[in-house]
Amino acid sequence: MSRETVVLGAGMVGVSIAWHLARRGRSVLLVDRRPPGQETSYGNGGLIQREAVRPYTFPRELGKLLSALPNRRVDIRYQLSGILQFAGPLFGYWRYSAPRHYERIIAEYASLIVLSTQEHEPMIEAAGAAELIGKEGWLEVHRSQAELERRQREAEDAARRFGVTHATCDGDGLARLEPQLCPGLAGAIHWTNSWSVADPGALVAAYAASFQQQGGEFLQAGIRQLTPLGEGWRIDTDTGTLAARDVVVALGPWAGEWLKGLGYRLPTFVKRGYHMHYGAAQERRLRHWIADADAGYILAPMRAGIRLTTGAELARLDAPPSQGQLDAAERKARELYPALGGRLEAEPWKGARPCLPDMKPVIGPAPRHKGLWLAFGHGHQGFTMGPVTGRLMAELMEGEPTAVDMAPFRADRF
Repeated sequence: MSRETVVLGAGMVGVSIAWHLARRGRSVLLVDRRPPGQETSYGNGGLIQREAVRPYTFPRELGKLLSALPNRRVDIRYQLSGILQFAGPLFGYWRYSAPRHYERIIAEYASLIVLSTQEHEPMIEAAGAAELIGKEGWLEVHRSQAELERRQREAEDAARRFGVTHATCDGDGLARLEPQLCPGLAGAIHWTNSWSVADPGALVAAYAASFQQQGGEFLQAGIRQLTPLGEGWRIDTDTGTLAARDVVVALGPWAGEWLKGLGYRLPTFVKRGYHMHYGAAQERRLRHWIADADAGYILAPMRAGIRLTTGAELARLDAPPSQGQLDAAERKARELYPALGGRLEAEPWKGARPCLPDMKPVIGPAPRHKGLWLAFGHGHQGFTMGPVTGRLMAELMEGEPTAVDMAPFRADRF
């Protein structure tokens, strides 16, 4: 089987790239070991975060670093084996989080975020997936008045620089928006031009179906090896051998290891995360997606139930799951939202966010191999930035002018 282009990885990023290339008339085969949207993209908090113009930094204040050492926080946990494996990239992450680097990174990162809802829109329409999308925004809830005011200042800066829209509500205003939350909260930032998704995996699957309606093809197969072959590439899978002129590696948290076989040593690492669905009486369900800013988890009223997602766990990709972070998040969530019901699944879902030290993805050609294209490292925002990544990759591969400056996302920046 030979194709003009093979896209490896059927998460939000890979599906979006395949969709844009097929739209331009390319013969595209999308390959993944699982159906589209069933890995990392499935497990996220279900938000298209137009407000997320500031990537998550590595803590630099001594107090925050010390508070993480007992390994009991909800927002960040670690396994020692993961810290040792990713020591180099994590040191780079700490270094890039310094203010002198971070201010530049914000502008570069935001160049993708500001196009997020704009680029999801045509894909939602083409996929007939509007019923999955909510445009009521989401609530970042605070217990601390000082933290609420600090975030209000950041929100005003994001509004001026990047067109982010928001409203700030005090405790009484928050109680009117979400009467099921506990009393005594300082208030919330209501991010009003971000969108919620009732079933993230279903949205990726809908995009993949739209890709196939445009003539693209999907192959469910495990990828064994990627080898340069003349003017193109050979892809060995567990169902046979493929040939392609161009190959796009959009393998999320697995991309770094795959590329080592071709001589690329990119400083990738992962932040793992967990989720669980919970019941709630219909009359007491949440009206909005809720982020508990002080603890570091999300409550999302999805189709499958109230999804509770944890913060980040620094651990090896293949390390055994750890139950403690989800348990701690659940305890905090029950304080904030007493109507949270029982668990609906026997085991938590576990996934991993693909990360790079400077908090920006790699998007573009591989430095040393013609016809090899890279798209990974989106950290917490692959679901948000998938469609704009798809557009940009298609523009690069077709030799078109790109919507943003692509220099900050080059693979050889490391």
